Amino acid sequence: MAKSLLIISRQAPWSGPSAREALDIALAGGAFDLPLGMLFLDDGVFQLAPNQQPALLQQKNLAANLQALPMFGVEDLFVAASSLAERGLDPDGLGLPVQVLDDAGLTALIDRFDQVVTL
Repeated sequence: MAKSLLIISRQAPWSGPSAREALDIALAGGAFDLPLGMLFLDDGVFQLAPNQQPALLQQKNLAANLQALPMFGVEDLFVAASSLAERGLDPDGLGLPVQVLDDAGLTALIDRFDQVVTL
């Protein structure tokens, strides 16, 4: 049986390659039916903000990759409630359906997976 993997994405979508790399890992793992989940933490929650305009920064849009996650079997998407609150984001206005977790929920989530990768 394959080990489960939690990918923690902590970087804003346009602050460097980490956000794209986290999504690439998730999509590749999903394509091979690896049991995995994805947690958006800290500035990583900005990846879920709707109506982004990456062209203004001469960047590629990550929205298509995010929308593809469920199609690749990556349906366990989580976000830290404290990260949303600190950045003024409304959980109901995010670009993807995610499970909002408090600190205790985050600890339980991390303990649930065999391996954790943070980008």
